[in-house]
Amino acid sequence: MDDTPVFDARGVTKVYDMGEVKVHALRGVDLTLQESEFVVLLGPSGSGKSTLLNILGGLDTPTSGTVRYRGGELTRATERELTFYRRDHVGFVFQFYNLIPSLTARENVALVTEIAPDAMDPGDALELVNLGDRLDHFPSQLSGGEQQRIAIARAIAKRPDVLLCDEPTGALDISTGILVLEAIDRVNRELGTSTAVITHNAAIASMAGRVVRLADGRIAAVETITERKRPQELSW
Repeated sequence: MDDTPVFDARGVTKVYDMGEVKVHALRGVDLTLQESEFVVLLGPSGSGKSTLLNILGGLDTPTSGTVRYRGGELTRATERELTFYRRDHVGFVFQFYNLIPSLTARENVALVTEIAPDAMDPGDALELVNLGDRLDHFPSQLSGGEQQRIAIARAIAKRPDVLLCDEPTGALDISTGILVLEAIDRVNRELGTSTAVITHNAAIASMAGRVVRLADGRIAAVETITERKRPQELSW
């Protein structure tokens, strides 16, 4: 069996040049993500979580250090290679849903399935997030939690190897947030999609297999969780 990690990041730094000020977003981060693993990256705003996720997803590049994806070095990839990498291998879910208002739920998901090489049927992807009865609804006819679940369906419809979620419940109340987390949890358990969720909400950490705590651009602690909680067991 191949035990190459999905991601292997070593010594990753990121410095943003803001005129005369240099902002150190990441200060030498080492991180791996294994096949089918569910990791929560936990930390306060400004700890470097989003920067790290964006580098893993090929949306940003590190100032120094290396990131390997399935053994290949992402940090050496060209812009064109990164475009194909994002298109074919990574599903993104952000705090804001980025749905197209004039398209139905099914059509929003189909935007991805039309360009991905091994895509699901949009209806099947929406069924997986329990929205099979909302295929022809427009975003304005749906709640925030339903819109976020459409965003998840869109992200997973191309059958990505990796699902990267940045504060996916940040704009939602607890009951709606739990429905969204159930959808992410189901994708990880049923499809085996390697999943990383970043959040500042410590309660979400107990649904992960591993929790990576960030502070001031560094990994402060890593905790392995033997008994993953189901989202419906969470409260915050």
